[in-house]
Amino acid sequence: MKKMSNVDIYAVCHELNDLLVGSRVDKAYQPTKDTIIIRFHVKGKGRVDVVFQAGVRMHTSQYPMENPKLPPNFPMMLRKYIKGGVVSQVKQHNFDRVVEIKVKKEEEYTLIVELFAKGNIILLNKDNNIILPLKRKLWSDRQISSREEYKFPPDRGINPLKLEKPQLREMFSKSDSDLIRTLARNGLGGIYAEEIIERSKLDKNITAAEISKSELDTLYETILNLFEPLINHDFKAHIVSGDKEDVLPLELEIYENTTKTYFDTYNEASDEFFSTKVRKEIKGVQEELWAGKVNKYAKRLRIQEETLEKFEKTIENSTIKGDLIYAHYALLEKLVNVILEARNKYSWAEIRKILKEGKKKGLQEAQVVESIDKMGAMVLNIEKEKVMIDPLKSIPENAEIYYEKAKKAKRKIKGVLIAIEKTKEKLDKVEKKKDLALENIMVPQKRVKKELKWFEKLRWFLSSDGNLVIGGRDAHTNEIVVKKHLENNDIYLHSDIHGAPSVVIKKNQEEISQETLQEAGEFAASFSSAWSKGFGSQDVYWVKPDQVSKTPQSGEFVAKGAFIIRGSRNYIRGAALMVAVGVVDYQGKRIMAGPVSAVKKYTDNYVILKPGYGKKEAVAKEILNKIDENRNFKLEDVIQVLPSGKCDIVTLKK
Repeated sequence: MKKMSNVDIYAVCHELNDLLVGSRVDKAYQPTKDTIIIRFHVKGKGRVDVVFQAGVRMHTSQYPMENPKLPPNFPMMLRKYIKGGVVSQVKQHNFDRVVEIKVKKEEEYTLIVELFAKGNIILLNKDNNIILPLKRKLWSDRQISSREEYKFPPDRGINPLKLEKPQLREMFSKSDSDLIRTLARNGLGGIYAEEIIERSKLDKNITAAEISKSELDTLYETILNLFEPLINHDFKAHIVSGDKEDVLPLELEIYENTTKTYFDTYNEASDEFFSTKVRKEIKGVQEELWAGKVNKYAKRLRIQEETLEKFEKTIENSTIKGDLIYAHYALLEKLVNVILEARNKYSWAEIRKILKEGKKKGLQEAQVVESIDKMGAMVLNIEKEKVMIDPLKSIPENAEIYYEKAKKAKRKIKGVLIAIEKTKEKLDKVEKKKDLALENIMVPQKRVKKELKWFEKLRWFLSSDGNLVIGGRDAHTNEIVVKKHLENNDIYLHSDIHGAPSVVIKKNQEEISQETLQEAGEFAASFSSAWSKGFGSQDVYWVKPDQVSKTPQSGEFVAKGAFIIRGSRNYIRGAALMVAVGVVDYQGKRIMAGPVSAVKKYTDNYVILKPGYGKKEAVAKEILNKIDENRNFKLEDVIQVLPSGKCDIVTLKK
């Protein structure tokens, strides 16, 4: 996989500095051994994920990767020290492949991202001492381990943005390589070294030390012109595809005749380029793992089928040989008697010699003898079949040896057939698992931020009578529900428990029915703290809008998201805590969570939930698989509509 060059890192850092300064650090994850993802909350933009792959890349990402269920130590340490901290700076160190990210919390921390060689990610305290590195490393001049002072790697190469001609001349005078290698090894990399020589029209085979003054002047001007857009931050972020593949922040002449796709930022281009590679790698690794599992049973099946074939041949051949012995009974009996009689006078070696001579003379009994060993066992050629005879046994006994071999093979065939069936079942099972796993493989998919309708930013559902019912998600949105959306003819509901949303039934042309009131009551109960407490039901009250006030009387205090209710309350006793989740068509296709009777009105495909013990993400995955066969929604869309707390699936209607 391509590794980011010094030029790439310059572009990424400039864009990240503009984006992340002032943002808050949220969580950190470690999806693979050398990759860390840090989530930032950017004011006015929301969630921004930045992926750091040691030694390879760093950029914002819209392709969330699957995280391990048990977080490793390093991301947990990052959460401990810098979660909630504010980013004050993102910068490249001396135009090298090293990045510093400054985060201010109680004290200032620095996250170092090393993108050279195999790379590293290191957290430093305010004294520049290492708190914890992703990888512990030891060199003669640098030690990367906890509590050691962090030292930057020695400066390597040139900074083309601050390049002076004498510096270039000195670099060439010390080189024993050609121009391209000299430029590449001094921090510019192979691609930019090639581009410089291409633009300068110089002979790339010239030895650097032999370059003339005029050639040096040409080269110097070319370098300045090539990297001027970096100084002006005039990036042309694009991906090169076709015979050559690359992602670049600058236009290069060496890629003039290639297919190019342009992006608004270099971070976006890098995300698209690297995430595509990662997806292919993940899928390839998974396919290889499953191929190993499938091949294990396929190999076993092949061996078993070969064994079956071997037994079938044994039965066939042994039966034929036993039958041949009986078919030539008289001849063989005469032969055996002659040999046994001769054995009284001669050794087996002498008998073998006599048989050989008899064969030459045309003796009928001797013609069938192929060979005879030192123990007297004979191999006979009977009707072109090789048949072994023991002259010390009778003809029937010799035939029975073959018949018994056939019987034994028959008995073994039964076991082999059973084994083959079991292996076929296992192979079929693992192949189905493979197909399902590869189909549902957690390859990073692009996270596209959906434009939400105003009510989707709140809790909501559509009642059986078509009334829109909304509720707050937290104290802030409770305020919005009442202050912005509660109107004179609406109805306000609240669960009779601490920690519950403000719920409003929006009136349409018809009067608000008792059925809608009941559904809104179940909604208010289900999305209250009663759910996480595991209750089965909860009382809910409702009032008119003019009974809801934010103005306290003398001595009263009203917290954010709370309201004062004046006058009598109407109660819905024992509202059931049960929620159905399904895809409905309300101003477009969207996932709705609400009372079973309401969801049932708009879709036949829904899942019913009750308070329980299932983890929200696992339950959400199951729900998504059941209600979204066309894969129109993401896991986050389901999680967003579920009640707070654990839950269990009650039943599925389809």
